[in-house]
Amino acid sequence: MSAVLAVLSIVLNLAGAAFIFAAALGVLRFKDTLQRMHASTKAGTVGAGLILAGTALSLESTVGRVLALVAILFLFLTVPIAGHLLGRAAYVSGSDLVGVGGDALKDVLKRRPRPLEREE
Repeated sequence: MSAVLAVLSIVLNLAGAAFIFAAALGVLRFKDTLQRMHASTKAGTVGAGLILAGTALSLESTVGRVLALVAILFLFLTVPIAGHLLGRAAYVSGSDLVGVGGDALKDVLKRRPRPLEREE
């Protein structure tokens, strides 16, 4: 492996780790369920994709590189859909919308009046 590929691999892995760290901070710091979901899906997907890309560059085998690219494609196709479904489930279940300016889905989706954990 050339020195350029090794340096690029390290840079991609470090950038991916930074994105995953930002996702973890977002999950810990944000107050709203939808904001936490957004932080974990966006930054987590980009971070994992960058780490897989950096690892693919460091591999010598073509099969390993193809598998890493397939894993990146799988991540970018499935995680946003899963995040959307989780956000929709959180909204419909009545979770608090602390950081959202208004309820844009008020007349679109049926929503519980209060969160399920507050039901008696």
